[in-house]
Amino acid sequence: MIETAVTIILLLLLGAVTIGIVRVRGLFAAVVLLGIYSLLMATLFIVLDAVDVAMTEAAVGAGVSTVFFLGALSLTDTVEASAKRPQIMPVVVALVTAGALLWGLSDLPEFGSPNQPIHSQGADYLARSIPETGIANVVSAVLASYRSFDTLGETTVVFTAGIGILALLRRRRGEGKS
Repeated sequence: MIETAVTIILLLLLGAVTIGIVRVRGLFAAVVLLGIYSLLMATLFIVLDAVDVAMTEAAVGAGVSTVFFLGALSLTDTVEASAKRPQIMPVVVALVTAGALLWGLSDLPEFGSPNQPIHSQGADYLARSIPETGIANVVSAVLASYRSFDTLGETTVVFTAGIGILALLRRRRGEGKS
């Protein structure tokens, strides 16, 4: 009962912060709200017993991303260009995306149901991981063997983002010398 109440409160706070992000006009305020959103998501992941995802969200989402956004703000102009006319296309894309996500949610099993695929197939990893992979740590076996392409993709995304940030910082540093 308490867990459900905490989850509902966190979801309401996430909704309020999301509305704040969309409505706020200052870039600094938007960056701060994005950091708060990531921190609330990390808290929600803890409530949902996904502590590993919560740690990643707190470190990358609330920590590193906020620092990068603040760094990018310090390297850009402080005056935002005014909109020439209202943009309808982003609203249409957002509504279509929201519709697709809601349609996808309609096929999911009930939350907390013991009939979910993870409960019937996930426990199988404990028995199979050592004989199939030779890795004693089950989490490492899943990440390095069963989900290796997914892990490689995530690593590639983080590496590419880091290289992009270094390239932007190098370019900015080079502009000051001329």
